[in-house]
Amino acid sequence: MKILVCVSQTPDTTSKIQFANGNTELDKAGIQFIMNPYDEWYALVRALELKEANAGSTVTLLHVGAAANEPTIRKGLAIGADDAIRVDAEATSSYFVAKQIAANAQGFDVVFFGKETIDYNGSEVPAMVAELLDLPFVSYGSKMSTSGNVATIERDIEGGKETVEVDFPFVLSCAKGMAEQRIPNMQGIMMSKRKPVKVVPAVAVNNTVAIKTYSLPPVKAGVKMISPDNVEELVKLLHNEAKVL
Repeated sequence: MKILVCVSQTPDTTSKIQFANGNTELDKAGIQFIMNPYDEWYALVRALELKEANAGSTVTLLHVGAAANEPTIRKGLAIGADDAIRVDAEATSSYFVAKQIAANAQGFDVVFFGKETIDYNGSEVPAMVAELLDLPFVSYGSKMSTSGNVATIERDIEGGKETVEVDFPFVLSCAKGMAEQRIPNMQGIMMSKRKPVKVVPAVAVNNTVAIKTYSLPPVKAGVKMISPDNVEELVKLLHNEAKVL
């Protein structure tokens, strides 16, 4: 089984976000970048579990980004992936990324993604890739088992769960429950330095979407302390300011 895991790089959750060039791009100064947790914890680890259960299987990472992003790729190799492909380009839009992935995802039995990235939360790329590859797509999978050429996937839906069956090859976005986080050990870290990372040029894409501007959420107001005896004032604030009544 040939498994492809698409991984992205995101700012660490503790990073202080600022924008540059007229609020049209992220100011990367002082930002600590990490592998997108949903890609790492759920997609990559479940792919490795499949590899371990199916002798002769391989796990390849695919990342769209600059050479400076290689430490993120190497972490995935340290966790257990066999090799990696890096598309040498900055990710300019979801469609651009999807086109790069589709151009390099031929011949794989399954393509894994995390359910979304923690910086944009768009959940757009996996579905686009499935469409470009003309493959079945299952989103937000939380459990997965395989039997022969069929995968059974459980996914959370509004008010319950849904179980679907899909033939290989297919595209899957992975959510909580799909796998448990693995920490790379020293042996994996040392071996990752010798694993191949193939660098390929980006394919041409006619971007139809461009970022116009970013903005930070409004600063939260300070806490207002209301006397427990002043219920009328509390109700007034909840109605007029908090808008919860």
